[in-house]
Formats: sequence, structure tokens, C-alpha cells
Amino acid sequence: MRYDILLWDLDGTLTDSKEGITRSVQYALSQLGYPIPKADDLEWVIGPPLKESFKILLETQNDALLNEAVLTYRRRFQEIGLYENEVYSGIPELLLQLREKGCKHFLATSKPRIFAEKILQHFLLAEYFDVIMGSELNGQLVEKETVIKEVLKKAPVGSLSKAVMIGDRKYDVYGARENKIDVIAVGYGYGTTEELQAAKPDFIAPDVESLGQLLLS
Repeated sequence: MRYDILLWDLDGTLTDSKEGITRSVQYALSQLGYPIPKADDLEWVIGPPLKESFKILLETQNDALLNEAVLTYRRRFQEIGLYENEVYSGIPELLLQLREKGCKHFLATSKPRIFAEKILQHFLLAEYFDVIMGSELNGQLVEKETVIKEVLKKAPVGSLSKAVMIGDRKYDVYGARENKIDVIAVGYGYGTTEELQAAKPDFIAPDVESLGQLLLS
């Protein structure tokens, strides 16, 4: 097999989390008195660090306001939004197949680790993962390249040539490049075809089936 150290993004790669994330963003904007965009117009917030997205939505660099927006978002997300989510069809079976062939699964997400752990546990995916890595609620490890760097510290020595990042946004591609590992972009998540092609991953898998064929070959 080409790869046996598999780093996975969460949102848009393992699960379709659009409903929970966009509704929680809408809630935060409503509570702060800002206009509320439609859910389809908020897909772009899925992937990058949340605080960076609120800088654009609120058109501000005011740290106090941005922190309030993030906390308001989390208030709804941790109670409701976590579970407004579903696993992409075929993902559990693929994780199992790959694990049975000796692959190690590592989660590398910019989402707070505490939320990522709850999501994987809720959808019975946690058992497949050797490491679950995400950002911290205090703002540490929010950039994807930093998350990947920390994950790779937990991989076996000398395994980087067999490691690959799997994600749906340009941030996954850039983070992998910063850490000198290969990257597969998936086309069924939230990154547009134009975004992914411009980022130049090693491979683009349009659906879960083709991702499986690529990883199992």
C-alpha cells in the first residue's frame, strides 16, 4: 500500500457537519445583533479557524468581540450543533478495512479536540483512531499546519514517507505541504473544485469510493 499513516480531517471529510456549524454561526450572529446569512452562504466557514471566520463575518479585528462570538457559537455547538451532523456513507467501512490492513488513523482537525472526541465517540468512530488531535479551547493549535506537526510527533519514527493528509479544504493541502507529507483532497466536502485544484494536492478523490480505491491500492 502507498500509505499506512493516515491523517484525517473531520468536517467535510469524515462527517457532513454543515447543519450544526452553520446553525451555530447563525445563532452567534443573532445573539450579537448581526444579520444572519443563509446556511448555504456560510459553507466557507467550515474548515478554517472559527475566530478567523468571525473576523470576516463581523468585519472587525476587535479581540473582545471576536472572543464573545466564538464563546456564543460554542455555547450552542457543544449542546446541540455537535449532533446536527452525520457520517459520510462508506466511511466507517473504509476506516475498518484500512485498519485491518495495518494502517494507523490519526485525526488532525482545527476543531477543538474536546468536540472532535465527542463527535467520534457519538458516531462510533473513535475506536478506529490511534490519535485524536485538534485545537485547544484557549486558542492553541488552531492552524492546520501546527495540528499536523503535533500529530506527526506521535507517528512511528521514519514513517513520514508513508504518511498522507486527507481533507476537503485548501488548508489541509497547505498544512500537509508545510510538514512535507503527501495530501489527498476529497471532492465531496466543502472545498470547491476550483479551490482544490488551485491548492494542487497529490490526488483528488471525488467520492468516498474513489478515496478507498486510492488508499487500498
